[in-house]
Amino acid sequence: MKSRILLVEDEPGLVMALSDLLRAEGHEVETALDGNQGREMALQGRFDALILDVMLPGVDGFEICRAARQHGFDGGILMLTARTLIPDRVAGLRIGADDYLVKPFDPEELLARVNALLRRVHKATLTPVERFQFGDVVVDFVRGIVSKADKTVNFTAKELQLLRCLVDHRGEVMTREQIIQRVWKEQPFTTARTVDVHVASLRQKLETEPQSPKHLLTVWGAGYRFEK
Repeated sequence: MKSRILLVEDEPGLVMALSDLLRAEGHEVETALDGNQGREMALQGRFDALILDVMLPGVDGFEICRAARQHGFDGGILMLTARTLIPDRVAGLRIGADDYLVKPFDPEELLARVNALLRRVHKATLTPVERFQFGDVVVDFVRGIVSKADKTVNFTAKELQLLRCLVDHRGEVMTREQIIQRVWKEQPFTTARTVDVHVASLRQKLETEPQSPKHLLTVWGAGYRFEK
């Protein structure tokens, strides 16, 4: 699940360690070493999650959290703090933080918490549909029926799940890894080639010109995108 994360932390060693950890997981990471820069980046950038130290030079993590939520940020926010007092945690949660991690912490715990936040964020952004039409194709996801030009098209269960995944994320670039996680649930022996073969099958069945698709598009170097 590749996501964009902003890490605001004033300890350079910790910034390097956490950035390497998150990037190894496949995430894109941008960093800021003080609160003023962090707030500016949080308000201007498009991030899926913010990791905010509470005690920062300039404005603190609470202020960044508050400003981000007021600005309409709806991603996950994880606060890092050396404070163990309950009122401090409650204050952060009240202004929009999702989770807290008290220093010192195990980096693997941070990674687990961040990934849990991201799963909730991405799940919340899904726009599932029961019935969908594009061109002369009509898909009834509830009944599992697909028709093209009023003729029923035979679909396998995995093809239907793949199509639903792409339709639910229409307009977004879906990497092969993200598709595998959502459709194949990391089943053994599932590879990027598996995804490519199934997309090619969908094009043959649904696109008017499979070699020049209008809906099931390849984004070179990234993955696939569905366009209505």
